[in-house]
Amino acid sequence: MPTLSRRAFLGWLAAAVPAATLVRRAHAAAVSDLAADPRTLRAVGGAVLPAELGAEGTTIAVNSFQRWIAGYREGAELLHGYGTSRLGHAGPTPATRWASQLGQINARARKQHGRAFADLPVAVRRDMIRDDLAAMKVERLPSVGRAPHVALALLAHFYASPRATDLCYDAQIGRQTCRPLSASPRRPLPLAPRRS
Repeated sequence: MPTLSRRAFLGWLAAAVPAATLVRRAHAAAVSDLAADPRTLRAVGGAVLPAELGAEGTTIAVNSFQRWIAGYREGAELLHGYGTSRLGHAGPTPATRWASQLGQINARARKQHGRAFADLPVAVRRDMIRDDLAAMKVERLPSVGRAPHVALALLAHFYASPRATDLCYDAQIGRQTCRPLSASPRRPLPLAPRRS
């Protein structure tokens, strides 16, 4: 196996550092872009997330997704899968791709309907997102970081949340929260009825 000389290593390092810096800057720019104008992302949330969430629940879910994006770190260690001890690592930041998709969605809405995506009726927004996803031929919901489309990422993030489990079973299950062992035999309480 050939050894790497110090000069070759430093040359490689000099080339690698600027690339990593560019990726971090692009990620930071995409995160600040999403934070500066969250209307389009919220409109996507209103179109794809369950209507049972209501406006407040949708805003909470979208804000939680934005925090996930802001906290994303390329190369971070991931938990190993069931039955394997091999650790995975987070891939390149998806934030730049998703920010670009939101810009394209908004531009297409203005071109086709003469208004911003956020100003369109929910049914029209759903149709636009459905058209985007149909072209991708995605067969199942991917993990958040591997989602090829921002709408799929938002859905994957929400459906991995304790709130989604509670809604699914219409009960206060509190998945991923600690409950005392003495409470385990008790049935979870039903969710409070939603106010109209």
